[in-house]
Amino acid sequence: MNFTRWSARLPGTQRRTAAAQAAIKARARSAGTSGSGSDDGNGTTRRGGAAGGTADGEAEAGGGEPPAGPTAAPAAAPPATSGSDRPALPGRAAHPHDDVPDNPTVPAARSRPPAAAEAGSPAGPGAETAPDSVPAPASGPGREAAPGREAAPGTGAGAGAGGDAEAGAGTASDEAGWQRRRAIDALPVRALLGEVPALAAVVHGPEHRIAFVNDAYSRVFGPRPTGAAAREALPELVELGLLPLMDQVRRSSRPRTVKSRRVPPQQGAPGGRRRPGYYTFTCTPISTSGDSGVLIFAADVTDQVEAAERLRASERRQREAAVTLQRSLLPQELEQPDDLRVAATYQPGGTDAAVGGDWYDVITLGAGRTALVIGDVMGRGVRAAAVMGQLRTAVRAYARLDLPPHEILQLLDGLAAEIDASQIATCVYAVHDPNEGCLSYASAGHVPILVRDADGTVLRATEHTGPPLGTGGWLHTSGSLPLPEGATAVLYTDGLIERRDADIDEGVAALEHAFAGATGSPDIVCDRLLRALGITEDHDDDVALLVFQHPARTGPDAELFHNAALDLLGGTEAAPRARAFASGVLASWRFPTELRDLGVLAASELVANSLQHGTPPMRLLLRRTDRRLIIEVTDGDDHLPRRCRAEPGDEAGRGISIIATIASAWGSRRTPGGGKSVWCEFALPGGR
Repeated sequence: MNFTRWSARLPGTQRRTAAAQAAIKARARSAGTSGSGSDDGNGTTRRGGAAGGTADGEAEAGGGEPPAGPTAAPAAAPPATSGSDRPALPGRAAHPHDDVPDNPTVPAARSRPPAAAEAGSPAGPGAETAPDSVPAPASGPGREAAPGREAAPGTGAGAGAGGDAEAGAGTASDEAGWQRRRAIDALPVRALLGEVPALAAVVHGPEHRIAFVNDAYSRVFGPRPTGAAAREALPELVELGLLPLMDQVRRSSRPRTVKSRRVPPQQGAPGGRRRPGYYTFTCTPISTSGDSGVLIFAADVTDQVEAAERLRASERRQREAAVTLQRSLLPQELEQPDDLRVAATYQPGGTDAAVGGDWYDVITLGAGRTALVIGDVMGRGVRAAAVMGQLRTAVRAYARLDLPPHEILQLLDGLAAEIDASQIATCVYAVHDPNEGCLSYASAGHVPILVRDADGTVLRATEHTGPPLGTGGWLHTSGSLPLPEGATAVLYTDGLIERRDADIDEGVAALEHAFAGATGSPDIVCDRLLRALGITEDHDDDVALLVFQHPARTGPDAELFHNAALDLLGGTEAAPRARAFASGVLASWRFPTELRDLGVLAASELVANSLQHGTPPMRLLLRRTDRRLIIEVTDGDDHLPRRCRAEPGDEAGRGISIIATIASAWGSRRTPGGGKSVWCEFALPGGR
């Protein structure tokens, strides 16, 4: 296949080809006017019905130069041939591009300035024209300029000495500029594509037979034979999956582009890569009256792809560091209270989302009470995770004070403003007391707690909510929710329910609906809630979820949990009554003798301390779980005891020291009614 026919459709070449055809037809019409021949439309003139004459032959038969005047014929045209002086094939009509030389130019030469035309192109019949330019007939009355070329100033009717003077007024700079433009315009298509640093190839026909490949293509993939089908001769395009795309481009006549296709190392090519490269391929349709083809253009984008990959790798490393920091600041293993079953999960946002500041925690407070915390630092990245870690540490420290939930949040509010005034956080702090069967809580701008009863009814905590931590100027308050045996509660962050296209209340309602039917252990409830709310690895926000249950125990498990209480009104008989009550209860619970004696001693010391430093009414509470024995005494005075060193001669001040020595743990707290509670614990042998 002649490459000229395919390259003739490239931009610029079309204009040159059209100009050449128009000039040939004009010469044929002029020849037909001066002689008795006829033009067959292909640049060949027939005279007197005899075939085979050309325009040049007609001029010679006329006996000299064409006549002058308005109808004078232009310079003789070269013989019309197909390709490089090839005769037309037998039985084949002459193609409109057959007169284009094998070395076409892109685009046609621009009009020469008047000075250049006067100096370098003599006018007149028979003047020869450059092979790469389109000959223009002399201007005159009734004569049009050649298509694609502007008429030179000073030509036409009335142009004479004045026109010659204007032509001679051109400068040397005009001539030099015209020569440079003409040199670029006359650059052959093969040379033009050959100089392009990008990969270029031209194919034609339904089998995409090769018409041309440039040097850049050959350096990367090796030389390719002209005329061979692409499926056999261009295996690299087959591997890249471009053949179906080329078929589509040829059928639709619309260009298509595929970006950043990976090209494996080409060991056999003279300039092949030793490492993989990336190219963006653009397939552009080329059409003629007889066939159609595709121009394949490939730009090397390896540097851009590798730079983008390095950037993505850096972002991945930064995100992994933030996720590692986030997870290291969360509890590595949740504490499991005696009276609750607890499970939690944390899922960072998708790969396109920065890590946030979500956190949760479970803190055992002693005497069977448990603090459950969840929070969310507003913001993203390492900074938010660092602030979260400081707040979580502060919560654990404040929890040791065993303060009411609203006082814990009040302390956190001031601390958050000191850590970073530009960062705010939401938080819920809740305390479960198995003796009361309730959940006391306080919220700082956080989403509400949900509690589900054993019958499936879901209760939403909507009261006792203040502004987020770090805002200051607000007095938080505590509320209470029932959490009887068989109830389940869930704490969560807004990433679980918040969506960009819906109101947050709709998300809470969807969570309530899913929570009402999510039965099973806390681990199972966590998984079901995540699936019901559509949380996947690509979710655009962090999600923290904390689920805890107060199980209803029956059978052998129920025998491991007991409560016993005695109200004391004070007086000298209070201590003996407390010792007798403790001894009988511990004996009924089948404790070993040593543990029973330690329990009776601890109850006696706590009651004696309350009689001396507290006020009635007093209450002695004994509680056992599957892990520990708890002894607790409450009274009406809010003065908390502290451990001190007693001198040898002191008759008092040794009670708390004795408790701290014999018990596994002890502590005290203020009660909501204005009194206090002092307690101690003993670990049971073989306790889980």
